[in-house]
Amino acid sequence: MALPIPPPVGTAMLPPDTFAGQVALVTGGGTGLGKAMAVEFARLGARVAIASRKPDHREAGCAAIAAAGTPGVGVEVDIRDPDAVTRLFTTVEAELGPVDILVNNAAGNFPVAAERMSSRAWTSVIDIVLNGTYLCSAEFARRAIERGAGGAILNIGATYAWTGGPGTSHSAAAKAAVTNLTQSHAVEWAPHGIRVNCLAPGKFPHGDLPEQLLALQDPEADARRIPAGRVGEPHELGWAATYLCSPFASYLTGHTLVLDGANWLRRGLVMPEFVPVADQLREMR
Repeated sequence: MALPIPPPVGTAMLPPDTFAGQVALVTGGGTGLGKAMAVEFARLGARVAIASRKPDHREAGCAAIAAAGTPGVGVEVDIRDPDAVTRLFTTVEAELGPVDILVNNAAGNFPVAAERMSSRAWTSVIDIVLNGTYLCSAEFARRAIERGAGGAILNIGATYAWTGGPGTSHSAAAKAAVTNLTQSHAVEWAPHGIRVNCLAPGKFPHGDLPEQLLALQDPEADARRIPAGRVGEPHELGWAATYLCSPFASYLTGHTLVLDGANWLRRGLVMPEFVPVADQLREMR
């Protein structure tokens, strides 16, 4: 028996006006789990800004927000560039108003053995996941503090922040740093009314993955590997994100919420046979 399936997409978890009059900025919010989170903020009354480098991603995100019934805007940005991040917030303020909620969802990852990873590959992922998260968070905090307003930041982490990520050492290191950054910023900015939390998702299949990764998706097989007996639904992640940023979580800061059906905690009396990462990557080709 698996854990029960969630209520259907569109079901409200929080009051429909929870974020009325507020502006939520979601980086990488045009596809996949970022889009799922952006839509749930829109359902609850937020004006949502989608930040992405790719115009088709921004268009997809804005279309999903419009379908949820609230206004939104897409803004081009490279979160690795401090000046571009400053322009991002200035543009969102001009279009929608000051940002009240920041979701640092933009990320980069791809499997590669550490000894085969180029310095450019390492730097690219670190720049997007860690530096981008810091740059957006610091810009958000500076502006909120200057205008005497609080707010909420939600970082997107990963469970291999605690275990390491063989085959994804660049992403695992960056995500571990994001978890630490969450804790540091929570302490620093609580006196200013800014809460900072982190959300670590498990398996949430969606149709916006690159074609080569879509071919590897097997929700039924994944369900057999997860203690919960099923994979996650993207809107479940959206519910968790909106709760963490809502006034109903006003005393919660510096916390990482794992949403993965207990998968990362799984241990057996007899561990499976060890397969070196290089062999696993060869099997994926």
